[in-house]
Amino acid sequence: MIHNPVTRTGSRGPGSYQPFGRWARPYRGFPPKILRDFVSGILQEWRSIPSIPLNPVYNARIPMPIAVAFARAAGLFLLVLLQASMAWAGDWQTPASQLAQKIAAIAGPGAVGMTVFNRSSLTPAEVEEIRNALLRELASFGVQPVASDQAAATVAVSLSENVHSYLWVAEIHQGTGEPVVAMVTVAGRPAGAGERPSAPLTIQPSLLWSDENRILDLAVMNGNPPTMIVLESERIALLRWNNGRWQPEQSLSLGHVRPWPRDLRGRLILSRDHLFDAYLPGVYCRSTATSPLSVTCDDSDDPWPLTGNQRDLSAFFSAARNFFTGALSPGIQKNTVAPPFFSAAPLPRDQYTLWVFAAVDGHFHLIDGMTDQALTEQSWGSDIASVRSRCGLGWQILATSNEPGPTDEVRAFEIPDREPVPVSSPAKFAGRITAFWPESDSTSVIAVSHSSATGHYEAYRLSIACLP
Repeated sequence: MIHNPVTRTGSRGPGSYQPFGRWARPYRGFPPKILRDFVSGILQEWRSIPSIPLNPVYNARIPMPIAVAFARAAGLFLLVLLQASMAWAGDWQTPASQLAQKIAAIAGPGAVGMTVFNRSSLTPAEVEEIRNALLRELASFGVQPVASDQAAATVAVSLSENVHSYLWVAEIHQGTGEPVVAMVTVAGRPAGAGERPSAPLTIQPSLLWSDENRILDLAVMNGNPPTMIVLESERIALLRWNNGRWQPEQSLSLGHVRPWPRDLRGRLILSRDHLFDAYLPGVYCRSTATSPLSVTCDDSDDPWPLTGNQRDLSAFFSAARNFFTGALSPGIQKNTVAPPFFSAAPLPRDQYTLWVFAAVDGHFHLIDGMTDQALTEQSWGSDIASVRSRCGLGWQILATSNEPGPTDEVRAFEIPDREPVPVSSPAKFAGRITAFWPESDSTSVIAVSHSSATGHYEAYRLSIACLP
């Protein structure tokens, strides 16, 4: 779906990953020159071996030149390992010294409590090495590490990254004053950027409902029998599963004073103490808990849940437009504002959650509570949602296409190192996607397509299946 068509060029697209992306960053693994020298040395040693007669001989001795050649090759291989390990070991020393110097200049000598948070693709071993390097460098400036409750100042170091480099951010707290931030950029492409995950997958669309009226959102409640709730522009329809098909049971009118904006959007959220809540521009509707159901709608500027769970992040929706203003509730750690956006999707990590925002300017922002990284070269449309699966990294982004035309498609992506990587073939739709919302359990997405063939709105459930 394209709420705000933006022409983008230079998209990486499928198949444009770089299988040797690890070597684009200095000193991660074997640098290309060292490896080339290693292979060249072996070939030269092999060419120097005299030819060996092919006459049948039992228990023949190994000619001395071969033994010498292999000994030299082994020595060269050990030299390569030593050079690579020395280069790798010194890789973090310079930025650690730079950041330690900035921290010491702000905090001064004395007792400091330091914690390190990894928000990047660095391994635990690498993080520990960086932490030890920082402690050594801080000690050289007279800064002594102690427990936080015994420290005169505390330092929170976040290790983050973008597609081109690492970013280390130190937040220094002293007393009741405002925290001071110091940062250094570590040149080099993060390891693994642009590589494909090992577990490809497929998107499975399942048609749930089709209607000539515009479908804003849809939810299915498992029960005996199951209940389907369909949010439209002027009503909420309730259907029951009976005799192998969905049958209408009740229709609830939506009361609103102001006219709806042209590109109307709406959201259904299942509730625990009543059946559901409905969010529309400038209007909040709440159902009763028991049958026969009724719904009450009031003018409201309450934030909309961005996932299917009301306890997760919410955002304020513009009452007169078709996008979120950017104000977040309660926020992503210290980030309480994002650029105005059409949709957002969370990707849980071990120690934090990475949020992806489809901004109205056509860019995509990765926000983790400390940094805001903009992605400009993506072929995504304005609708994105995340799903939890048993494939690949465990969480994927489903994104519509930004290509114009009467049809649409959805593709799955993973973001292992702050750079989206396609992990599925596109799921094709006969019309443009007009609504795209995650379901409450985060394992599937409701996608509504306006069929160019029939003119009907078709609601699909999109789920993920792992390929063998």
